[in-house]
Amino acid sequence: MIRSRSGGRPRPGRPSSILHGLALGAAGVAIVPLVGVIIAALGSTNARFASADLLRYGLTSLGLLALVLPGVSILGCAAAWLVSLYRFPGRSVFVWALALPLALPAFALAYGYADLLDVGGPFRVWLRDAGLGWTGSIRNLWGAGLILTLAFYPYVYLTVRSVLATPAARTLEAARLLGASPLSLALRVGLPLARPAVAAGAALAAMETLADYGAVQFLGVQTLTTGVVRAWFVLGSVESAARLALPLLAVAALLLWLERQNRAGRYAGSARAEGPAISPVRLRGWPAALASGFCGALVTFGLLVPLGWLTIGAIDITPEMGRLVRAALNSLGLGLAGAAATLVLAGAIALGARRIPVTARLASLGYATPGAVMAIGLLVPASAVWSGFAGSTLAALALLIFAYAARLMAAAVEPLDAGLARITPAMGEAARLLGQGEAATAWKIHLPMIAGPALTAALIVFVDVLKELPATLILRPFNFDTLAVMADNYARDERLANAGWPVLAIVLLTLPVTWWLTGRIGAARG
Repeated sequence: MIRSRSGGRPRPGRPSSILHGLALGAAGVAIVPLVGVIIAALGSTNARFASADLLRYGLTSLGLLALVLPGVSILGCAAAWLVSLYRFPGRSVFVWALALPLALPAFALAYGYADLLDVGGPFRVWLRDAGLGWTGSIRNLWGAGLILTLAFYPYVYLTVRSVLATPAARTLEAARLLGASPLSLALRVGLPLARPAVAAGAALAAMETLADYGAVQFLGVQTLTTGVVRAWFVLGSVESAARLALPLLAVAALLLWLERQNRAGRYAGSARAEGPAISPVRLRGWPAALASGFCGALVTFGLLVPLGWLTIGAIDITPEMGRLVRAALNSLGLGLAGAAATLVLAGAIALGARRIPVTARLASLGYATPGAVMAIGLLVPASAVWSGFAGSTLAALALLIFAYAARLMAAAVEPLDAGLARITPAMGEAARLLGQGEAATAWKIHLPMIAGPALTAALIVFVDVLKELPATLILRPFNFDTLAVMADNYARDERLANAGWPVLAIVLLTLPVTWWLTGRIGAARG
């Protein structure tokens, strides 16, 4: 406890040394892999890759971003605009269903659409029978852009919807009452209001696009992330992988800065308005049909078509039940352990960041960094202590959980911060006046009051761990498969019907959680 020089009551405004140390230590967890990448990239000249490869991977990643960012911005913003400002048939379902594609890994969409649209697939057969020849393929940059757009548009949808559900959106109703047409309302009022949210959501989608490995690798698109994994598995070179990871770190840091800047502007704008949020206007006739059709198409093509086609293919295949059960148990165990470890670290940061904001910024670097980069960065410090644990499954699992916590800590901090913001400073001051130190106050007052946000944070991490592929591929123990790794192994052998079973298992675990989280977020905004 920190007391004044006169020995009186504790001085408010300064964090205890315990919370200070815990917050900095937790933030350091996210920094260790990044430092490892830099040391590996700059500390050796044994990297075995050509500069032309680095340029090719980099240009492909930029090209993929150029396709995905406009797509997610347009689709996500349009969907949020419709469900927030209008009433039409199915709106009550679309409000939460539009976020459900987040429950389906991007690589699952790639498997489903590739099997559906490849040569011999039912769509191609239908085109041939109809006399319509199509020689194209989805296994290219354009196909990857389409798949990732359908997978990641919910990030923009959720961020824009959060702004349109705030009192700041009352300016739209005022413009409408002054006679603004729907087009003028959208372009002259709605777009400037939602611009920070669109940029923030697009930045999140860009982070996920750069981090994706399973979908782009299966579709034959060579990005920086696939280059990192290839440098490790094919060349066996940590140095080569680390040097390919450096551009990813730079772009991730830039995207994180843009997301934070736009988030600050969004919240500042929202805080200036008072009163209830805007009231939706009922659509009738063909406008209502178009709105329902647009939202229905997003849910259909982003979730129902790929998941349904994988399910149809899996039904005809007898699963390797023993292997599937082991992979499911491994995924479940890693998800629970990763959620618990991440929640502890995120709790320390959330409590310490109230007085030490730099810790939250440090932790956010991990979330912006692709999982493959985090894994490569951990191989460097791990090699210094690995000799005593060579071949240890427990040590490998601990390293993998460390990677999950380092990358997902910032995602868990967000709901914890929101919960702590509802605790008035008077509660903490009252506890300290009764002789409790800041650490004891946090344990007895703050933590019990954020049990709900803590559950939300744990479930967010749990879903992300189940879908994580590149970090698991690099750091997992020998002969230790998760559901995502099992699906990837089947897909590499073009056994997409078999890959449907682990994908369905992932969805069975993630879809109810995503549905519950979406409902909880909507209730909180209401």
